[in-house]
Amino acid sequence: MVKLTPRQIESAIKNFLAEDIGRGDLSTLTLPNQRVTGDIVARQAGVIAGQVIPSVVLRALSEDSQYEQLVADGAQVEAGTIIGRITAPIAELLAGERVLLNLMQRMSGIATTTHVAIETLSDASIAILDTRKTLPGLRQFDKAAVVIGGGQNHRFGLDDAVMIKDNHWALINDLATTVRQLRDLIGPTKIIEVEVETEKQLQAAVASHVDMIMIDNQTPATVKAWRQLIPAPIKVEVSGGITPVTLAQYAHTGVDYISLGYLTHSVTALDLAIEIEAE
Repeated sequence: MVKLTPRQIESAIKNFLAEDIGRGDLSTLTLPNQRVTGDIVARQAGVIAGQVIPSVVLRALSEDSQYEQLVADGAQVEAGTIIGRITAPIAELLAGERVLLNLMQRMSGIATTTHVAIETLSDASIAILDTRKTLPGLRQFDKAAVVIGGGQNHRFGLDDAVMIKDNHWALINDLATTVRQLRDLIGPTKIIEVEVETEKQLQAAVASHVDMIMIDNQTPATVKAWRQLIPAPIKVEVSGGITPVTLAQYAHTGVDYISLGYLTHSVTALDLAIEIEAE
């Protein structure tokens, strides 16, 4: 499971700040050099994520800054809730404001969407998974947000596990042989998952003793029927075309996981703002 630490994100934050600030913030050139307090306020209800971000952003800009976290990651808040308080020199706070808010809004949006998906499915026997459909450079933030929202992480990258998908099937002559060769190459600690779209592919995956089968683009009725053909030791994931509207139909199908691309590829940011008061 991805969990952000300050050390993990320092390099990314510095790059984001360099992109945004460039050679300096022209809008603060005439402002007085004073410390201010800024409250981070949730302007809409949702699940908060990314509380590690403000301190890292502020520290990258000034040692003379503080962040007080007022709610924890994963907290469900109402509109108007103050989730944290910043004390910092005005120029540094304004220089970091956009990067800080952009990341926290995106993470909180993902966490909120994940939480809603879990509530919509209403089946504790099925875990909600993310996918690799994340923006380049933001994967660690996106996947951490899914966990904060109550979901679980699928593989972080291509080196985490084998997944044989439709384009791999097109190049494979015999799945069982391919699986044996892969096990010799990757060792016993990495799983092998196979995506199936037909019952024939499903039977081949079962016969090849893979660790996990992804049933792709099938109706809930088909998923439930196919699950009965898969031995219990093999984990079963469902994916493909599942939306917030259709998600609940996949409850109680007997599968272990449902992976949802929309958690991270169609992010609706949670509205957050910084409200500043001069000391």
